[in-house]
Order: sequence, then C-alpha cells, then structure tokens
Amino acid sequence: MVSLPALLLLPLLAVGFTPPDEATRKAAAGSLDDLGPAQRRAFTDGGEFKPKRKPGAIDWLAAHEEKGQTFDQYARSGPNLPRGRRTRLYVLPLGRFESERAPSLKKLRDYAAAHFHPLEVRMLPPVPEARVRTRPRIHGGHKQWNSRDILRWMESQLPADAYAMIAVTMTDLYPEDSWNFVFGQASTRQRVGVFSFARYHPAFTGGDAGPDTGTLVLRRAAKVLTHEMGHMFGIRHCIHYECLMNGANHLAEADRTPMHLCPVCLRKLAHACRFDAAERYGKLERFYDDHGFTREAGWTRRRLKALEAAAR
Repeated sequence: MVSLPALLLLPLLAVGFTPPDEATRKAAAGSLDDLGPAQRRAFTDGGEFKPKRKPGAIDWLAAHEEKGQTFDQYARSGPNLPRGRRTRLYVLPLGRFESERAPSLKKLRDYAAAHFHPLEVRMLPPVPEARVRTRPRIHGGHKQWNSRDILRWMESQLPADAYAMIAVTMTDLYPEDSWNFVFGQASTRQRVGVFSFARYHPAFTGGDAGPDTGTLVLRRAAKVLTHEMGHMFGIRHCIHYECLMNGANHLAEADRTPMHLCPVCLRKLAHACRFDAAERYGKLERFYDDHGFTREAGWTRRRLKALEAAAR
C-alpha cells in the first residue's frame, strides 16, 4: 500500500540525504551500449535535467529514507508490465467534478495518453456519490471519504483488460480515523489507486482564483495522476534528478517537481510501455502547446531537437 503523505500527520525524521554525484546518476540509467543513437540520447543527461537538490527541513527526503532505484534494479525486480490482455489504463471519476474548481477530465485523459504512449487510456463514466462504497466523515470543516474503503471496493470494479485503474475525486480523503487527511492511496499489487484533487484549488483554503488557476489545477492534477500511475508500473521514487517521480511531502514541494521524467525513470517507463521516445515527446509537446504549459512545451522542444540531432 502506498499513501501520499499529509504533512500534518507525523513528526519529521532526521534523515540525512546526500544527493548522488554525476557518475552515480549516469550509472543509474544502466548500460546504453546496445541502444541506437537516439535511444542513447533519450536516456542521457545532456544538461537538460537538474540533479536532485538537498531537501529542506520539511521536504520528502528529510522525512523519508529512500535508497532509490536504478534501471537495472527495476528490470531485475520483475515489475508487473502491461502485456497480454491487461494493457489499458482506466481513470474512474468519483462524485461530482464542478468546472469552477475541478480539472478537466478530458484533458487529464489526453495528458495520461501522451505520457503513457502508446498505451490506451480510457476515462470511465463518473460514479455518483451515492454509489461510492466508503465511510464519510466531516473533518476540519470538509467532507472526507475513507480511502481504504474505496480501494477495497475498486478491486471488484477493475475491468478484465485493465493494467491499472486510478480513481479521482474532488472529495477530500482520509485513510484511518487518526489521520487528518491523505492526498491519495494506492495498492500496487491490486493495481488500483484513489487520489483527491480537493486541495489543489486555492478555494480549499479560502484563497481566490486567479487568471492562471485553471492551468495550475490541471498541472497539479496531471502530475499526481501520472506519478501515481508510474508507481503502478513498479517505478519507485526518484532520488537522482528533479523528476516527476520524486516524493513530495507538501504542496509547495509538489509544485517544484517537474512534469517530465529524468533519464533513469524514462528508461524504466520505456521498458514497460515500449515507446519511441521522440514520438512520446512529440505528443507531450502538442499537449503542452494546446493547454498553455509554456515552460513544459519549451523544455520538450529542446529535448526533441537533441534526439533528432543524435539520430542524424
């Protein structure tokens, strides 16, 4: 069982994390000798990626001891891969998604389809609140659903052709009575997860929406959706670079996390999904351009040019 942390729950531990050096980061991607020029460049840092920074006092790596996962360790772990009948990714909305505060479900599906290219991503019809099997409560003035109940219910809802299914909701979550909240929770063995977007809009804490709030909420939701689905592929938290697969202990740290995968985690996902890196970057570039993600679009274009140059 994997949970996204709620910052107020537990005291932080004195974990001493030393960011890996350049040689360690390079070795973590594994040997590239048997790959073509473009593939080698896809899994190499040519200066486009930022090394993992030393954590601040309340950041994830200050509270959690993470040993990391190299590509070779990932491949040897025998991860559950999308093969045979189980090749589709499903997103299951729970309850209401009001346009004023919720991210667009269609845009989330489109982003997940680009990120996990060439796997098919299907958005299931929303499940009404009355059909969600969970214990509700009011906590801190907000309605919450028990995430463990939802996971147990989801096991019986998993389509036969599903590699994994993620439920998303605008209702806040809690895993047990002693917790204040949890952003989300997943069972990688059962291939199901549930995540709340309730806290991603400024209105949750009494803030006002601005002209860029819609893009902010979509960015946050897209990150958590693809990060947690990445765990379904057996990809652990990244400690090598600033990467989508970094752990995040609070919203500000999550906002600092990039939308892209580092060379190490990109190679893991390529092993699972069998994609052409240039094709995948092309799909992501179009999504970023279409939805106002200017910074991400520019980064992806530079990355694409580097792959194209290596292929000549």
